[in-house]
Amino acid sequence: MRDDATRVDNRDRVGSICRSLRRAIVERAIMPGDRLPEDALGERFGVSRTIARQALGQLAGEGLVELRRNRIAVVATPSWAEARDTFDVRISLERLVVARLAGRLTPDQQAALDAHIGREEAAQGGADGASIRLATEFHLLLAQMTGSPVLERYVAELGYRCALVLSLYSRPHSAECGVAEHRALVAALIAGEPERAMALMDHHLDAVAERARIVASPPRERDLGRLLAPYIEPVGG
Repeated sequence: MRDDATRVDNRDRVGSICRSLRRAIVERAIMPGDRLPEDALGERFGVSRTIARQALGQLAGEGLVELRRNRIAVVATPSWAEARDTFDVRISLERLVVARLAGRLTPDQQAALDAHIGREEAAQGGADGASIRLATEFHLLLAQMTGSPVLERYVAELGYRCALVLSLYSRPHSAECGVAEHRALVAALIAGEPERAMALMDHHLDAVAERARIVASPPRERDLGRLLAPYIEPVGG
């Protein structure tokens, strides 16, 4: 019984670390190429190096972390070809999401989407990282509303990979464009227009991908513990 409880506790700790690191990556607190030492992560999150290693392994499976020799882990740095492929696969997947949702959104779901877009609007003019996170979460919310664990899982994985891409290959753009596109997409779903919704999703994600360009970043010496401090989840929460 104690062994089962320990396994559940360890799984919860791994999940908490993964959520924290994903958010830190999406919000650009940690960037492609930044090192993620097991000992530093273990100390920061209050876990053993083994737990930290398991979390890094899970994130490596999602394409967000690269595991190198001698147990060195870094935030992944995808090539532009890989980045473009990721967006192309995501476009096909999210066409399926909106096709399933068109004309089927409940009043509660419509209200949840409207509230989320309201948070996106409130974040305009602030840090780019927050806008990228909220935009990513909008797409995850749509996937959750399909009721399909498979769609939810893969949209989440691709969404976070695309957020990583935007951290590496991006140029300034107006968040107003993305928010307006989200509102138009929801309107098409409520109206029960799947073809229009799919066309809007295609255009929206393709425009996000094409707003990117290669940006060379100089090496940085940064305090990983300090950067991750805002992302630590309370124990038991």
